Amino acid sequence: MQDLTEVYGWLVNFVQDWGYVAVFLGSLIEGESVIFIAGFFAHEGILSLPKIILVSFIGTLFADQALYHVGRHYGNHVIDRFPSLKPRADKAFALLRRYDNIFILSFRFIWGIRIISPIIIGSSGIGFKRFLILNFIAAIIWSVGSCVAAYYFAHLIMDKMYLFPKIILAILLIGGVVIYFISKWRRQRVP
Repeated sequence: MQDLTEVYGWLVNFVQDWGYVAVFLGSLIEGESVIFIAGFFAHEGILSLPKIILVSFIGTLFADQALYHVGRHYGNHVIDRFPSLKPRADKAFALLRRYDNIFILSFRFIWGIRIISPIIIGSSGIGFKRFLILNFIAAIIWSVGSCVAAYYFAHLIMDKMYLFPKIILAILLIGGVVIYFISKWRRQRVP
């Protein structure tokens, strides 16, 4: 038991030292999984929910602004250089043409085109000021929404942990019954 307590203490210290760095790096890319884990640690009191929100906001805003400038200055050269991006870029261009402001506010919630979208927006000629304002609003919505949702999801799960052993037992029992009947059925089928 002493070893488990030491490992837990080491893990807590490690997360407290490096957790916000991980949140920042995760929010530079599609960071929902990092935010989800950070929300769990915030629920447990290891990290601070307001700090996670702030760090993820800064990370996502910085990444999207940087990618916008890549698109603005290098445009189609990036897409031409990486042909595997073409299908996603075409999808992002189509959405941008059709829904412009709504797309800018929501691209970070669309799986598969989040990273390419700011490049497309930059190359499409949308002005810096317009993108900055819409990106700022979207980054607030994403960081607050994702972090708070992760925190309360962890809250929901942790409040139901007392059911965990019962759920595992039920799964094992049901699995055992299913395996028993499948093996019995297979034995009857084989001549």
